[in-house]
Amino acid sequence: MPLTLPTDSSHSGSIRKGCDPFAQTQRSKLQHRRARINQQINKEMRMRAGAENLFRATTNSKVKETVALELSFVNSNLQLLKEELEELNSNMEIYQTDSDAISVPMIPLGLKETKEVDFTVPIQDFICEHYGEDSSLYDKEIKELIELRQAMRTPSRNQAGLELLMEYYNQLYYLDQRFFSANRNLGVHFHWYDSLTGVPSSQRSLAFEKGSVLFNIGALYTQMGARQDRSATASIDKAIDAFQRAAGAFHYLKENFSNAPSLDMSAPSLGMLVRLMVAQVQECVFERITITTQDAKFASQLQLAQEAAQVSDVYLLVHQTMTQPLMKDYVPFSWASMVQVKSEHFRALSHYYAAAALCEHTSSSDGEEREKEAEKAFLKFYVNTPSGETLSQILQDPEKRRKLGKAHLRRAVMRHEEALRVHGLCKILRKMDILQDVLCQTHKRSLESYLELDREDDFDETAEAPEIQAHTQQKPDICPPSFSTVQVTDIFQRLGPLSVFCARARWGPTRVIHLQRREGGMGLTLRGDSPVLVAGVVPGGCAEEAGLREGDYIVAVDGQDCKWAKHGEVVHMLKSCSDREVAISVVTLHSHDAQVERKAAMLSHCGDKENARQRLLGGAKGQSSASLLNWNRKKKREGSGVAKKLGSTFSLSFGNIRDTEAMY
Repeated sequence: MPLTLPTDSSHSGSIRKGCDPFAQTQRSKLQHRRARINQQINKEMRMRAGAENLFRATTNSKVKETVALELSFVNSNLQLLKEELEELNSNMEIYQTDSDAISVPMIPLGLKETKEVDFTVPIQDFICEHYGEDSSLYDKEIKELIELRQAMRTPSRNQAGLELLMEYYNQLYYLDQRFFSANRNLGVHFHWYDSLTGVPSSQRSLAFEKGSVLFNIGALYTQMGARQDRSATASIDKAIDAFQRAAGAFHYLKENFSNAPSLDMSAPSLGMLVRLMVAQVQECVFERITITTQDAKFASQLQLAQEAAQVSDVYLLVHQTMTQPLMKDYVPFSWASMVQVKSEHFRALSHYYAAAALCEHTSSSDGEEREKEAEKAFLKFYVNTPSGETLSQILQDPEKRRKLGKAHLRRAVMRHEEALRVHGLCKILRKMDILQDVLCQTHKRSLESYLELDREDDFDETAEAPEIQAHTQQKPDICPPSFSTVQVTDIFQRLGPLSVFCARARWGPTRVIHLQRREGGMGLTLRGDSPVLVAGVVPGGCAEEAGLREGDYIVAVDGQDCKWAKHGEVVHMLKSCSDREVAISVVTLHSHDAQVERKAAMLSHCGDKENARQRLLGGAKGQSSASLLNWNRKKKREGSGVAKKLGSTFSLSFGNIRDTEAMY
């Protein structure tokens, strides 16, 4: 994630850009409509809050009556806006593939909308007050940060869009270290809208910004998975990968961030989304096996039946999660209906393939080994063994296989009809022609197969088909986000190495020391790199007389910035001025306030999960994680070693000190 920063002060900037916000694609039109509705909902909610405050404050009965009437209108408008937004969120067809192949649509998520953020004044003030530098020198960096965030609002629906979101997410780590301290708030408000309801949330916590961006990374993966043409195995594999990474993003968000201000990032909602993504992965696995299984062997058909049963089970679990009290009124009705339709649809398919296996199976005299293999697979096929005759007897008797197959087809037809019934209850699903085509075709196929097996002399009542044991050859893998694949450079690297020049550090004003080399040298000992530390001064030497102190950091020599300079480079600059006076700019790092030190020690010992990950992926040397307190993040219980004080010169890691320390 964060990389070791270069020593030069040049900065090339991000080359990634978002989509053209004025490009009128179907997806952009949908996002624009979502943004407009979100703004209207925000306006109506402010009006409702004002009316409610007036209703509670006034004692005039006529005013109360007028306000109550106004509140009813506002609530009515809010309900209509939320219904319109729900219909937009349920518009799955825009995100589907353009292929002519008929496949069941997937459920994608729309991106969270956010307002523009102007970092200019808050960061300029912080640079001026905290770092003691001319903030106008960093106008280019501030502009680049604002442009990166603006581009992140409209990512393209491909790998470039993902990399754009991850670049901004990774850049927030540096922003946290540079400008967000425990005892001072930057004063920037981050406004985000709930992905499904459009309800606005606003916080000054950078963790809220990071969590929202991470949510959009997961949402973008769902859109990329839904757009794949799942008529080919290669595209199915891409869809599987996208949905697994979406599940990983939502799971990572659930495990590392807590107390979210918006419902879409709450633990129950994220848990539901993880299960939904896992179910869609399982559906893709079934589709791939359907394509690759060309033969009509008994064992192959049984495998398809068990795979379909597995898909049905995971969708049933998702539907149960969606109907929980906290989620029932939040999840769009079309989502819950789609999940229920899929659960019924794939249960019907499992019974259809079971019937196909039984009816097409024939005993072969030359394949004794094959017969044993089929019998072995059949013995593990049912949850409970059918009463009466053994499975071996059923396999050897064509009439018994026909009757059991007929029972499976009967259940398949019933399940297909239930799927069609649930589909018909949802207005939004009724508009999806491709879904209706799939349901009708599979229902027709099962019904025709049932009628072929039905005979006029079947006077016995059709037996109840046993439940099929769900099984899959490929279990979904929840893939956590791989942030280290997108390498970024700290936009504000010119402020200096994070080991010293961060928001949590405190130092005195820059002092300019004028030194003139004598016969005995300058009388100082230097150590380390980026920045170089004054490890000691010779008593009575010219360095001590000029005011240089042990523990000072050299930030400039004769006006040339050397915060990122190596030890040898600073030595060379000092030696080159041996015949004249040299001006050395230094800063002295102070200890933290006692309260801040206690918080730093606690965070370092307990280990914030998110910042611990950032440090492991390569943060700057000696840095310590800053706390983001407004929106809490879960803490690890395991110890992570002794806490280091950022204010101490001994907290800096310089490698082999003996090799870099020398007197001049």
